[in-house]
Amino acid sequence: MSATIAIVEDERAIAENYRDALRRSGYRVDLYSARIEAMEAFRQRLPDLAVIDVGLGSEVEGGFELCRELRAMAPSLPILFLTARDSELDIISGLRLGADDYLTKDISLPHMQARINALLRRVSVLRDQSDEGESLTQGKLELDISRLHCHWDGRVVDLTVTEFWIVHALAKRPGHVKSRSQLMEAARVVLDDNTITSHVKRIRKKFQALDNEFNAIGTAYGMGYRWQL
Repeated sequence: MSATIAIVEDERAIAENYRDALRRSGYRVDLYSARIEAMEAFRQRLPDLAVIDVGLGSEVEGGFELCRELRAMAPSLPILFLTARDSELDIISGLRLGADDYLTKDISLPHMQARINALLRRVSVLRDQSDEGESLTQGKLELDISRLHCHWDGRVVDLTVTEFWIVHALAKRPGHVKSRSQLMEAARVVLDDNTITSHVKRIRKKFQALDNEFNAIGTAYGMGYRWQL
């Protein structure tokens, strides 16, 4: 069965352009023009991936609020921002709220589709691995690949798909430094160095919210990050 992509975009012509391109690639696409409309639909049935604009009608930051609500509802759902707002502050805000990727509307349709394909491939890989019941334990960390669950000292850590994959890459080989490009490859997404840094900061904060002494993700300055026991 083909994946269902939800597009939340208040400009109808743009939304339909995205929809038509994705349908030609075999995806099912649902369109929503407002945050409330989208959330009502998501409470009934979640998509396989959500593409969200930041400004939605009269809600200048409606997309950010929708991302926050959707992430609370579905911690592992792939979320991608596609917006005209390209300031560094907006990009960081979107990633901090839990988005897996942040794209601006000046990208080409093939580029947009490639990023969507990459996000969905990661989910597919994780689901394929679930048949093997793969899990990973390092000290207080427990990763359940089959359910995309992360626990620290027995408590749930709500990670996005990108965050989960980054933690998995680090914890799989404790003590080994992973460069930002290697973490990008492990997360199966194309991001710049600053975006990887933002993801790592967000991951640390999630663990520190449960354990203020958390220091398992160490920085190798000028090189990358390592998982330290």
